[in-house]
Amino acid sequence: MKDIFGNALFDYFKQNSKHKLWINNTYGPKEEMPLDVYFRTEDELPDLEIMALKSCYGKVLDIGAGAGSHALILQESGLDVTALDISELAVTIMLQRGVKHAIAKDIFDYHTEKYDTLLLLMNGIGLCGTIAHLRVFLQHAKTLLNEGGRLIFDSSDIVYLYEGELPDSDDYYGELSYQYVYKGQKTDWFKWLYIDQETLTIVAAEEGWVTEVLFNDGFDQYLARLTLVN
Repeated sequence: MKDIFGNALFDYFKQNSKHKLWINNTYGPKEEMPLDVYFRTEDELPDLEIMALKSCYGKVLDIGAGAGSHALILQESGLDVTALDISELAVTIMLQRGVKHAIAKDIFDYHTEKYDTLLLLMNGIGLCGTIAHLRVFLQHAKTLLNEGGRLIFDSSDIVYLYEGELPDSDDYYGELSYQYVYKGQKTDWFKWLYIDQETLTIVAAEEGWVTEVLFNDGFDQYLARLTLVN
């Protein structure tokens, strides 16, 4: 089973599995990844995601689109949406659910078209893994945007995980390691990035972007819109 996440999504979609998708981490006990969140309707979305979708315009690339719920909502609102995910099974699900344009591709290898909005939700920016790779992504994103385009994503400040004692490491504290476990099979460990607002603003500015925080849930999660410096 190569595509563990995709297999878990597909089994849930086909309603032929009672197995759970688990996530191992390096800071605490394993956690269940609820698969139903990838199949939510617009009425089931939190305010942050609703605002993110309302902030999209023009031609949209939904990066890390999963089962396509956000792409479907945008599509139904009349926008030209392309849904992109590294999982071929996720793309199969999206097409079967009615997403018109879905592509199985790693975003870092995608150079095909330009867009007005790049969207990454459910902490999709985490795919960068590290601050260094976030910089690579921000440079790559420039090549995918039309003039006046925008990059929209949410993230969180996870300093609370450390209970006031940040790790003694040169790595940024929001660079976490995870591993998916499904039906007894495991992925390799992978990095996932959570970035606080201040660090994001600094890094983005250094890479030629202006950061606006569109929404803050009052706790640790926020929605950001990045546009290129004129």
